[in-house]
Amino acid sequence: MNGIEFTAIITFALLGSVGHCIGMCGGFIVTYTTAKIKPEQNKFAQSTYHLFYNLGRVATYVTLGALFGYFGSLWDISPLARAIMFAIAGVMMILMGLSFAGKLKFLTSIEYPITRHSWFKKIFTSQLKSAKPSSFFTLGLLNGLFPCGLVYTMLVTATTTQAALWGAIVMAIFGLFTIPALFSLAFAVGLFSQTRFRSLMIQLAAITIIVFGGWTLMKAYMQFDYWKNTSIEQQAKDAQEMGKCGAGKCGAGKGGMGKWGAKPVEKVDEKPHSKKRL
Repeated sequence: MNGIEFTAIITFALLGSVGHCIGMCGGFIVTYTTAKIKPEQNKFAQSTYHLFYNLGRVATYVTLGALFGYFGSLWDISPLARAIMFAIAGVMMILMGLSFAGKLKFLTSIEYPITRHSWFKKIFTSQLKSAKPSSFFTLGLLNGLFPCGLVYTMLVTATTTQAALWGAIVMAIFGLFTIPALFSLAFAVGLFSQTRFRSLMIQLAAITIIVFGGWTLMKAYMQFDYWKNTSIEQQAKDAQEMGKCGAGKCGAGKGGMGKWGAKPVEKVDEKPHSKKRL
């Protein structure tokens, strides 16, 4: 991962949480707040409960991010495989961005309605009635499983990191930067309820993820170009060098510009079909 990618994730989380999460999760927050938090409780206690809920939500995101990052690592077998994976992810991001912008109905076709399952309803109901502070954390865990286009988009991003740890980090950053909007929902209902304001935020979030999708497609091209124009011997040598220094320690890491990140350009052996290292 590099600065551009971290900036895109943070921007998408901040804009998307205001434009999308408030509408998707607002009802959930109002439900548990009404049922479990008493008006006479002090602000510190109320804030603590909301914090537990948000930490539970982020915990689910981190777990999913690790799983999807691990799935992405299965593609880390050759530059061509990585190029294909980046290309698929880039196209998915662009389709999701267009869906956020209202140009497509792509997201509605892939959102899995987990909330309809009886086990989900049973746990949700029991935790909603529970008086234990830990129940807020459990409700957050459940909320993290809600079908959500923003989460799906970030899970695609987690996959492109090609590492469980980096996938978890991506989702942790995303989750943490959605907390401000949801945490302050009760204190800024007037602003967040303005349709035009929320629409503007989601449009900006859509543009962000479309641009990020284009960035990912560029990485796909760089991987394909490296595979096509670099000798097998040089690819093996580079792979061996990458293994020595460890994932995430060479340049910008796997998620950066090409397999070895944004390293200084360095000449390699003048063999036929060899190029400068990415």
